[in-house]
Amino acid sequence: MELPNLKEIQRNALSQRLLALADDELILAHRDSEWTGHAPILEEDIAFANIAQDELGHAMIWYGILQELSGKDPDRLVYFRGPEDYRNCQMVELPNGDWAHSMLRQYLFDAAESIHLDQLQNSQYRPLTEAAAKIRLEEVYHLRHTSSWIRRLGLGTGESNQRMQKALDQLWPYVGQLFILSEEESILVDGGLVPEPDDLWQAWQALVLPFLEQAGLRIPNDNSTIRPDRSVHSEHLAPLLAELQEVARMDAEALW
Repeated sequence: MELPNLKEIQRNALSQRLLALADDELILAHRDSEWTGHAPILEEDIAFANIAQDELGHAMIWYGILQELSGKDPDRLVYFRGPEDYRNCQMVELPNGDWAHSMLRQYLFDAAESIHLDQLQNSQYRPLTEAAAKIRLEEVYHLRHTSSWIRRLGLGTGESNQRMQKALDQLWPYVGQLFILSEEESILVDGGLVPEPDDLWQAWQALVLPFLEQAGLRIPNDNSTIRPDRSVHSEHLAPLLAELQEVARMDAEALW
């Protein structure tokens, strides 16, 4: 893969951004995979397992570009980093909760990713544009799938609507972290490498807010959202990684 000529500061910033993208996908894939064998119907058990597999594949695409850029081995990154070195947003590391909670989280994430991938196809960095175009093909299906569940549960019974509203109230404070860049990563916007986060945030709201209201849900009145640096995690990430990394850490020199 031919890489454009990047300044050192751009290379370091882009490495951070790629790590965040990959970690988001990896941790969400792990959470989604926990539903395998437990989804409410057999058809959905298969469908959601496939989505989890897709998210894992997307993570490997981002880790692969990072490897080309920095030489960092994806396996070492996945299995031998501690929680403090992960750069995923807090939303994806939260426990699954009930089906409404997991579906709504997937929808909120899918909507953000869909908008991000659309704009990332205009990046001046060709590996990003190619990856975005490839991932977007699968994300179209993801968003369609989760949107169907949001409507189904939001407009279903009184209990299903109540569960969806509870999930929205719980997840809403975390959505802002999907749209932040670190101070170092901000230079990527000026270089035309990544989209402007505020543009993504505005586009996401224009897509998501009317849809949620049409699904019978009330947007939380509190407009404040969690936007800490991505090195800040909840107490849920450490036990997730302990499970994810357990086998690999039994023999750090094993070949897989």
